[in-house]
Amino acid sequence: MKQAKGYYGRRKNVWTVAKNAVEKAMLYAYRDRKNKKRNFRSLWITRINAAARQHGMSYSQFMGAVKAKDIQLNRKVLADLAMNHPEAFKAVVDKVK
Repeated sequence: MKQAKGYYGRRKNVWTVAKNAVEKAMLYAYRDRKNKKRNFRSLWITRINAAARQHGMSYSQFMGAVKAKDIQLNRKVLADLAMNHPEAFKAVVDKVK
């Protein structure tokens, strides 16, 4: 019942309804922790693709070249560089070309 605090209607004070609501909420929380990782990876790929295309490369060409040159930057860092430090991202692109 403590976990159902703040729920609306019978979900907060009727045992079986509250139990079912809390169980469902826990399932959503578990599932969406996984989906959050998926969504962020997709966002990073989109940002890297947009920045790479400004320099005449597609995402797949760019990431293939990054792996071939053994540059140890993950997608999260590359997306941050693309968004907030375009000159640093350009340096990475020049290095892999």
